[in-house]
Formats: sequence, structure tokens, C-alpha cells
Amino acid sequence: MLDRRSAAGPRRGVRTTRVAVPTAAAALLVVGVVSMALGRYPVPVGHVVEVLVGQLTGNAYLGPATEQDVVTLVRLPRVLLGALVGGGLAVGGVALQAAFRNPLVSPQVIGVSSGASFGGALALVLGLGTGYLVASAFVFGMAALGVVFLVTAGRGGASMLMIVLGGVVTGSFFTALVSLLTYLADPYSTLPAIVFWLLGSLATATFGKVLVAAVPVLVGFAVLLALRWRINVLSLGDEDAAAVGIRPRPVRWTLLTAVALIVAGAVAVSGVIGWVGLVIPHLVRMWVGPDHRVLLPVSFLVGAAFLVTVDTLARTLSGGEIPLGVLTALVGAPAFFVLLRRNRDRIWDRA
Repeated sequence: MLDRRSAAGPRRGVRTTRVAVPTAAAALLVVGVVSMALGRYPVPVGHVVEVLVGQLTGNAYLGPATEQDVVTLVRLPRVLLGALVGGGLAVGGVALQAAFRNPLVSPQVIGVSSGASFGGALALVLGLGTGYLVASAFVFGMAALGVVFLVTAGRGGASMLMIVLGGVVTGSFFTALVSLLTYLADPYSTLPAIVFWLLGSLATATFGKVLVAAVPVLVGFAVLLALRWRINVLSLGDEDAAAVGIRPRPVRWTLLTAVALIVAGAVAVSGVIGWVGLVIPHLVRMWVGPDHRVLLPVSFLVGAAFLVTVDTLARTLSGGEIPLGVLTALVGAPAFFVLLRRNRDRIWDRA
């Protein structure tokens, strides 16, 4: 349960914002530049900076044309896409943990990831193009939220337990449909594509996919930022929220819709990537505290830097592409275990 001081301390929040947000932004910038320098065709960091500055100012890059093409056409969209997906999943986890007042909640709990997975797998089985795959994943991800809403809708409203149970049931249903599609898929062509996509990857990143992800992720993030004060109050409990004039259920469903929009957009372009929305909120909360005015923007920046780093490792550690879902689990599970062991009493109650 969140500490009651999470909605207090405006001066402390302002001071923390002035330090934490620039620090996290600088870290993301450094990680992004280094990521664009690394790969099978290495580019010096100084040259990467020259290429990026040239793109912003309109000045021609005087170095090898291959370096400019690698940075601008291959690695820049991949870094941007990784930042959007990682940041979106991180803030989705922050919002859900506050809405449900449970530190173990992640974006997968509302079933949207499973719905989006089914949509993408269906597009692959039908042999549709990349654009249809993204659209199908997004549509079915939002449809999963609609199913949760229908399951939990009632005259007296839905409790948090009912929403979680509705999400679990919906996620299980769509997971079963994904399993059915993998059983029916051609084992020599379609099945490997489905499995690789479900494990998560940014290998097919383009500026088009960056735009597709940017719209739902940034819109959802903007909604969460607009509700940051209400999230602080909601994290104290429904009774306290109602006492200050906030209606908990509409706010909670607004949060769920925003998170569903973010998760559906992320899964549509990258596949299923776990642990980001569970581990990053805890790490950032230990750094900046539970005030969502600071926690949300810093979590977005740290989540973005984390996934860009993991994606860099995925494409440089071996000759092939290691699925992101595998690496995030390998990194996230031990990190979360260490956090639980060292901070069992402080992770969620720190002010």
C-alpha cells in the first residue's frame, strides 16, 4: 500500500523533478547515441553526433555516406521505437500499480497484451502485410479492454478485484487463441515468424512504425500526466479519494483506457515484451519516491533508456537477433528478486 505522504510534499517534488528528469533525459540521450554507434557496422560516437546534428540543422554530413545511412535509416528509427515502447510500458506499470494499489501489477494484468498478441498472430497466419499486422494487433488489444469492461460492468460498478479477474480471464482466452493459431500455422514458414514476433523484437523498426507507436503511446502518456494529481490521491484508497471529491471508478477506467492504448500501440510494433512495466517502476520509485508528478516522467525516460540498452545488447551479443522478451526476462527477473530481498519493507512505502 502506498504511503499517505505520496500526495504531499510539493516542494520536495519540485526539487526532485529538477534533478531527476534532466538526469534521466541525459542518460537516455547518451544511451541512444551509444546505441547508434554500436553494431555490425560500427560508427564512431563523434560521427553519430555529427550526423544527428546535421539532420537537425540541415548541414550535409561530410563523412562516408554509409555511416549516415546506417545511423539515420537503420539505427535512429530503432532507437526511437525502443524508447517509445520502453517508456510506454514503464508508465503503464506505474499507473496500474497506483490504480490497483498493488506493486505486483503490470500491463499484462488487464489482458491487452494477450489481445494484441492474438491480433498480430492472426495477421501473420493470414499472410497480411506489416501495416495490417500493426492494425490488427492494435484493434484486438483495444478489443480486449472492451471485453474486460463488459465482463465487469454492472449496476454497482466494478471492484478492483473484478477488474483484475476480468483481465486474467480475457488474457487467458486470447492466449488460448494464440496457441490455437500457432498449432494451425505452417511449421515451415508462418510458425517461426509468429514465435519470433511474440518473443518481442525491434528488428523491423522503420519511421512508419515509430509514427504508429508514437500516437497511442504519447496520447496515453499525456492522459496519465494530466491525471497525475488524481493518481496520487487514488493511490491512497477509494475512501480518501472520494473524501476530496474524486470519483474513483471513472478515474480508474480512464487510467485503464490510457494504459490499454499505450500497451496496444507498443505490442503492435514490437511484440510482447515483459518485465519492463514491473521492474522499472520499482527502480524509479526507490530513486524519486512515490509522487506521480515526478514518477511518471522519470519512469518514461528510464524505461526508454532500459529498453534501448537491452535492444542494443540483443543485436550485438551474437550474430543473430536475440528476442527482447528473452533478454528483459533474463535481466528483469534477477533484478526484481534482488529488489524484493533488499527492500521488502521500503519499495512501496518509501516517501
